[in-house]
Amino acid sequence: MLVDHDALPYQSPAWLDSLCALGWYRDASRAYSFADGHHYILPMVRNRHLPARLCLAESMPYAWGRGGVIASATPHVSHLRAIFEDLASLPYLRISVRPNPRHAHLWAAAAPPGVTSVPGLAHILDLDGGFDAVWAKRFKKTTRTRVRKAERGNIVVERDTTGRLLPVFHQLLRTSFDRWADKQNEPRMLAHLRGQQRDPMSKFGSIARHLGDACRIWVAWVEGKPAAAAFVLQYGNVNDARGAIDREALGASGANDLIQKLAIEEACRSGCRFYHFGETGGSTSLAHYKQRFGATPHPHAEYFLEKLPITAVDTHVRNVAKWTIGFKDT
Repeated sequence: MLVDHDALPYQSPAWLDSLCALGWYRDASRAYSFADGHHYILPMVRNRHLPARLCLAESMPYAWGRGGVIASATPHVSHLRAIFEDLASLPYLRISVRPNPRHAHLWAAAAPPGVTSVPGLAHILDLDGGFDAVWAKRFKKTTRTRVRKAERGNIVVERDTTGRLLPVFHQLLRTSFDRWADKQNEPRMLAHLRGQQRDPMSKFGSIARHLGDACRIWVAWVEGKPAAAAFVLQYGNVNDARGAIDREALGASGANDLIQKLAIEEACRSGCRFYHFGETGGSTSLAHYKQRFGATPHPHAEYFLEKLPITAVDTHVRNVAKWTIGFKDT
């Protein structure tokens, strides 16, 4: 079994199983061995129903987290170049690779001239030193104050690993669609259509079934009402996969800060090395929120090997749509 201490929950066999169980994809992972003893696995999926020459192969698909290689040691640039060459030889219409942001510099050095790269920004919290160090040295003072206030308040926090709280989490997520739409100047109906396509209930149900205890759903109740929730994956390292709030129920309680603190504290107790807050994109408010907990920005890129300029066309269409509705990244 290949052990990679930097690996993310998205690269686990259970994650791949949860994705393929929904019937849209099948496993298309690649394995690599090199003469110097280094071994790599690239978790990847492709469309289950189309021939390879019409397929998009992805590591991982949009809204299904990150992929990239699982490695027996820190990846070598020369090995990543060889992996890029292998991927370019495959018949797929397009191959996308979204690597671990902590290895962004290695992938950037290995990327061949013909590959399409799209820049991104993720935030990661270093858990070195345990929770006492994270709390005292990395949490911002304002965040510690909010958490202390929340701990004194009338807040009940539940942590679920059985899927029991999934309906509560998903309802809060749907409530968040309206808030995000208003902030981004997007029609609410469009926001719900996009959100339902990206994050249907069936997706989270499959994840919960296949990851078991590694899938933790945190819900904070304020005066008996669900106010904040976090869908956290803890499989080796941690990824805060989704968060959602009900602004009205939340008020000034700080319930969302409290459940974030509890999830980070649990990750420290479990011996996790990093807490990945996930993709931030161009949202300044989201970046500020993550940085309040001590997470640091990690610029990175996603890579696309294409037979046709799909990424360029997709980006143009999205930009035109955003311009048409006056979409705002906030």
